[in-house]
Amino acid sequence: MPKVTQPLHKAGDYFVDYEEKVFEDVKANEGEKALVTFHTVAFEGSIGLVNMLQATRLLRKGYETSILLYGPGVTLGVQRGFPTIGDEAFPGHQNYTNQLQKFMAEGGKVYACRFALQALYGHGEPSLIEGIRPINPLDVLDLKLLHVRDNALVIDTWTM
Repeated sequence: MPKVTQPLHKAGDYFVDYEEKVFEDVKANEGEKALVTFHTVAFEGSIGLVNMLQATRLLRKGYETSILLYGPGVTLGVQRGFPTIGDEAFPGHQNYTNQLQKFMAEGGKVYACRFALQALYGHGEPSLIEGIRPINPLDVLDLKLLHVRDNALVIDTWTM
């Protein structure tokens, strides 16, 4: 068997060149919009958190950015906590809430489908994180169409 002779990695080491940026740092032109949709279940994968970070980055690049939570995506926008609402039962338990609150505080808009909220997941509008705008299920398609009409960047995410 070959013997491994390299020393163990330590804090502060790195594996890749994280400083090299290959592409220009794109910023939004005046009036450009972005929509990021979520059809994913909270805590079932990383895509919900990753796309919240992407939406925040788009917002900071100057895009008028909205998030649409529909289907199981509404589970990202409900208040949670244990033993009481707002408590963090384990590290990262409030990641979705914290990211959505930060996004809205920086000017982003968040919409949640009322049909999914009530019919699919048994929640009402008071369950939503403050600042999230509940919308009619017929508004889901129209929100997408309005963004397409405005030539917005649309990032659709589906997980099952």
